[in-house]
Amino acid sequence: MRTVAVLAYEGISPFHLSVPSLVFGRIGAEGRAPYEVRVCAERAGTLTTPAGFDIGVKHGLATFEWAETIVIPSWIRGAGISDDLRAALHDAHGRGTRIVGLCLGAWAVAASGLADGREITTHWSAATELARAYPAVRVRADTLWSDLGDIITSAGVAAALDCCLHLVRHDLGSRAATELARALVTAPHRSGSQAQYIPVAIPDAADDDPIEHAMVWARTHLGDPIDLDHWARIALMSRRTFTRRFRDRTGSSPQQWLLHQRTDRARLLLESTDDTMDRIAADTGFGTAVSLRHHFHRILGTSPAAHRNSFRPAHAAVGGGREAAARAAPRGR
Repeated sequence: MRTVAVLAYEGISPFHLSVPSLVFGRIGAEGRAPYEVRVCAERAGTLTTPAGFDIGVKHGLATFEWAETIVIPSWIRGAGISDDLRAALHDAHGRGTRIVGLCLGAWAVAASGLADGREITTHWSAATELARAYPAVRVRADTLWSDLGDIITSAGVAAALDCCLHLVRHDLGSRAATELARALVTAPHRSGSQAQYIPVAIPDAADDDPIEHAMVWARTHLGDPIDLDHWARIALMSRRTFTRRFRDRTGSSPQQWLLHQRTDRARLLLESTDDTMDRIAADTGFGTAVSLRHHFHRILGTSPAAHRNSFRPAHAAVGGGREAAARAAPRGR
């Protein structure tokens, strides 16, 4: 069983505190939790919250010595960290403990100095202020989460769920993360490189949205050549109108969106099947293994082979073949 310490503090939001417990502790989900989760604080005792009730915390910072992963689910905007907490984080990091800062928890990560000269992600509304406060850290506001291996940070609450599910996928494999996401009624995977916020109005009736209809159609034809003119006709629009409306709806061009969908399907097949690179390239519309490797590396920052190796060796039982991949693949409404 893996061990996770979740850091609470005076004034923490119970909602933020619940996210790592929901994911790692499988609270409300069936099945035995593969993680043991302990909530701790700098000093054990009672903490007040803005929700109108208090939280009793049994464990202190000594919990860090027990944990393989430390999660800071949020932080007080603009606040630093104590010398005791900084020392405890450095000691844990030196032992190889994974440090995770969710949402404004990235503020505590930056204050620790562990991310100096490196890149972290936080909620878009705090990014500029955080970058000014800690100029040695490169702050991202345009991604959902970032994984440096030893330090993982994310944007707001929904992105924090994505980030925690990403860690479950890394630790336990794609099937475990997908089953947990289904129990939580959330998306099984959103790439960390996905934009945090797109200023787009959501249609009142998605079923009547021609762009949504075209997106669903494309997801079910990823292995086929998709010509932009034909795709526009699916939406009953001219090519020019379709391109404009698609960008308004998604924040990207149809071609960019399609490339990310194909890459994500390839990622799923790499994790859950033993298919060759040529087969995966054909089934996802890339055509050749060379094209698959090029786009996969450009979008995800790693090669298909390296990505498969990071999931498959320790989790050979994940398996399930092409049927499992088909069940977990994105579907239309």
